Amino acid sequence: MIAFANVHKQYGKQILFTGVSFQLDPGQKVGLVGPNGAGKSTLFRLLEGSEEPDKGSVERPRRLSIGVFRQDVGDWRGRTVLEQVVADAGEVGAMAKELAELEPRLSEPDAPDFDQVLERYGDVQERFAALGGYDLEARAASILAGLGLSPEQIEGDVGALSGGWKMRVALGAVLLMQPDVMLLDEPTNHLDLESILWLEQFLRDTSKTVVMTCHDRDVMNRVVGRIVEIDAGKIRTFTGDYDFYEQQRGEAAKRHEAEYKSQQALLAKEERFIERFKGQPSKSSAVQSRARMLEKIERVEAPKKVIEKRFAFPACDRSGERVIEAIGLCKSYGDKHVHDQLDLLVQRGEKLAVMGENGSGKSTLLNLLAGVSKADSGQVKIGASVQMAWFAQQHADNLSGRGSVLAELEARFPMSGQGTLRQLAGAFSFSGDEVDKPVSVLSGGEKTRLALAMMLFARPNLLILDEPTNHLDLTTKRALLDALLGFEGTVVFVSHDRAFLRALATRVLELSPGKAWEYPGSYPEYVASTGREAPGMRVAGR
Repeated sequence: MIAFANVHKQYGKQILFTGVSFQLDPGQKVGLVGPNGAGKSTLFRLLEGSEEPDKGSVERPRRLSIGVFRQDVGDWRGRTVLEQVVADAGEVGAMAKELAELEPRLSEPDAPDFDQVLERYGDVQERFAALGGYDLEARAASILAGLGLSPEQIEGDVGALSGGWKMRVALGAVLLMQPDVMLLDEPTNHLDLESILWLEQFLRDTSKTVVMTCHDRDVMNRVVGRIVEIDAGKIRTFTGDYDFYEQQRGEAAKRHEAEYKSQQALLAKEERFIERFKGQPSKSSAVQSRARMLEKIERVEAPKKVIEKRFAFPACDRSGERVIEAIGLCKSYGDKHVHDQLDLLVQRGEKLAVMGENGSGKSTLLNLLAGVSKADSGQVKIGASVQMAWFAQQHADNLSGRGSVLAELEARFPMSGQGTLRQLAGAFSFSGDEVDKPVSVLSGGEKTRLALAMMLFARPNLLILDEPTNHLDLTTKRALLDALLGFEGTVVFVSHDRAFLRALATRVLELSPGKAWEYPGSYPEYVASTGREAPGMRVAGR
């Protein structure tokens, strides 16, 4: 379908690809992985044809349709969400627009160009039907509902949506297009768990080719059957899911290291022989022979040192057994009753996962527990010796950005020495010169790490976390999870990451508007008990 042949690409001195060749076949589901800056976005642009290689070629069929979802949206306004997603649905959306423009002209049989209009209308109508255009709006509404938009949002002005909701609309447009190839850049970033599950099923069911980057391990494992890894200018492919790729990569790294050590031992042995006998005429022939042999040996490249991210949460003081308690909490917004007489007790050492579909009040409950907002009635009791820390995504978004990582820490904690703050930054993978990196250029994941570091400086023993894994890559998620598993205090959290939920949650609270159910077991036990991975699971359809 799409073939890369000896592709080279670089920007200035940065070499992204050197002699890359691989093929993308019809119907494949491909996960694209690699470190930041390795060239994943560039590969997307080469696939879609918006950039050309410096050398080599990228071959595509002439009538190949490609849909691209990126982490940015236009300044949409003046249309309903349904109209916007149809308008952005590629060729079928363009056909719908042209049919609407041609139809009034069919009522003008005396017009000099009537025959041409009639012929064009017939051609467009035939192509529109072939693309499934006559159920276009119904499919668009189904896709938008699957992605979590309410009927009111679908019929409302797209300009009234937040950036995260607009991202869902942009993703919906690509899915509605049904292109031959879908290029999806982190499609789960702004989705809740129910929408992730719906998208996962949609992508599994589609016959189209999918190439995606994704920080959700479960999605990668359940959707893709091939991994393409970009690193150091090269591309390697692995047939299998993400777990298989990690296993194969680990085994390959061990083989590489063993091969390197074996060769280094051989080289050292031969070099010692040469050095020992190079001045002895009787050994000159053997010395020259071994020297020639060393010159011909193809050297095994030294293995890269992979530095695993490690977070070190500081030791915390022991709290009382009853850490935080909600008694008869009521909270409404206008006529909408979010919580009605909610009771909850969280005990020391628990890791409580709060689940529920959009509008069920997950963030509202966390805000109430953290004291960020007040209940209409009822109360929240904080237990003895509890030191609370509260993390929400806006904490990362609201970093000042006035200076470096170290300057941000110094401004927040002016009484602490620079050595202490450097140690804090290092515990969250800002080591060496990284503490001098401007906050304004940090990625979403880096901002989250910095916000977490600040939150934990006071050595809390109760963490209230609202989507702490947003924008974190897979390795950083694993580091955060390892740190939380070793955390001696109590955690109340919301997350849409199933791997995170499986590993961390010791108890589950499921919310729906005005109601709450407790499941006194882990997330896997919750799934087994309810028969679902999320409270509001939706069935994917196309």
